[in-house]
Amino acid sequence: MKSKFEPKRYGALVLAADRHSGDVVATAAGVECKALAPVGGVPMVHRVIETLQTSHSIGQITLVGPDRAMLRKDAKIEHLLTSNALDWLENASSPSASAAHGLERQPPQQPILLTTADHALLSPAIVDHFLEQALASGCDFVVGVARLDTVQTRFPDTRRTAIQLRGGPYCGCNLFAFMTERGRQLASFWRRVEQERKRPWRVITGALGPIATLRYLLGRLTLEQALARLSRQLDVKIGAVVLPFAEAAIDVDSTADLLFVEKILAQNAAEKTTQP
Repeated sequence: MKSKFEPKRYGALVLAADRHSGDVVATAAGVECKALAPVGGVPMVHRVIETLQTSHSIGQITLVGPDRAMLRKDAKIEHLLTSNALDWLENASSPSASAAHGLERQPPQQPILLTTADHALLSPAIVDHFLEQALASGCDFVVGVARLDTVQTRFPDTRRTAIQLRGGPYCGCNLFAFMTERGRQLASFWRRVEQERKRPWRVITGALGPIATLRYLLGRLTLEQALARLSRQLDVKIGAVVLPFAEAAIDVDSTADLLFVEKILAQNAAEKTTQP
């Protein structure tokens, strides 16, 4: 299916609250919330908001968390909120619950991009590529992934968690597109996986079935086969966009990630100053 480009077609939800108090990145940066931790001198959440504002695909942007009183201390975000250039919703008890909470408050027919405030290297090119491909897929729900070798070729010093599927491995990119109202049903599946966070395979095995799970364990299951199986079991057409951008797979979950992103931004700035 060929996509028809429509500027500002998507709404965006940005999960910006900490998972728990005492986040290590927030503590290391000396800020109240990880989203406000600066990288390259700019709070991560500012970078994500600016990227979404610059994207050709995104219209209204909604922050889900952190606490509203905390955001009043940030002059830039407070200006965006009071001028209605940015919306805010209180976060729920977990990322999946916050996502469901945010989706419930969007117009039913509005396609929604979901991402996170710690996606410090997110760029308009990544967002627009992902959403154009998501639209072309004809799916209800689309997830962004990057091949591990794409990430390691660009950043050989980084270590990323990867899903071991044939044709991969694949890294998650914290990019999710809820293309249809039916696709929003995946938020409840995410909650089930999250509730079994110590044993997520209990939920995933139930959805894939024993044969598909065995094929996965033997390294024979492809990404397309896994998503097709999940689609049938959950009655939602699920797709994936394999992104060619290594930066899409880099988020900030640790102090090591924080230093790594700082290094990348410094290198990018140095390259720009040396270009003719």
